[in-house]
Amino acid sequence: MTRSSGKWEPSGSNPPSTLNPNVGAGHIEQLGGLSTYISSSPNSKLAILLVSAIFCTYTYLQISLTLHFKLKLAYKVAAAGFYVVVPDFFHGDCFVLDDANRPKEVWLKDHGPDKGFAEAKPAVEAVKSKGFSAVGAVGVELAKAELIQADVLLHPSFVPIDDIKGVKVPIAILGAELDQFSPPELLKQFEEVLDAKSEVQSASISILYNIWTSAINPFL
Repeated sequence: MTRSSGKWEPSGSNPPSTLNPNVGAGHIEQLGGLSTYISSSPNSKLAILLVSAIFCTYTYLQISLTLHFKLKLAYKVAAAGFYVVVPDFFHGDCFVLDDANRPKEVWLKDHGPDKGFAEAKPAVEAVKSKGFSAVGAVGVELAKAELIQADVLLHPSFVPIDDIKGVKVPIAILGAELDQFSPPELLKQFEEVLDAKSEVQSASISILYNIWTSAINPFL
């Protein structure tokens, strides 16, 4: 993978060979027009689409540990029996925390939820074309459009109450006690909204104390 013009871009067909081998097997392929990291278990019958935080997925970041963490998370989910896809919705254009010329507010203008949703739809259809009739996702827009069968939010960021009101499929929301983007007070509001939605057959909200929902030892 190479870096050019301030963007991180995949230059090979597989994840870097320098990853800890305990991360597990996986490969990169085009899925619905997006470069996508895929990890799966033999005979997987259910698929999950992971939507990355703004620090991207398999592309190199300024912190190589982020890359290792993301692949390991996908592999652990796959090891539980799922077909896991991690599309690069940012097209290699990850958010760089210390880039003073492009703060988060500016970066978000190029990567709004409408654009991500438009690109996620063909990715979901591509997964279904592989024979998976049930697809779950980490993200909220697909749950509003009923394009998936289940949804999970891990430390939801920039998710307004109106988005939660639009959810139409079973959903689980996981947060942490010290999460500044989705504090327990906000999750309580989400819970109240979901409890009032009779069409959502299953909804759960969990707050983990002294730990992050997706915590993984990146050195193992």
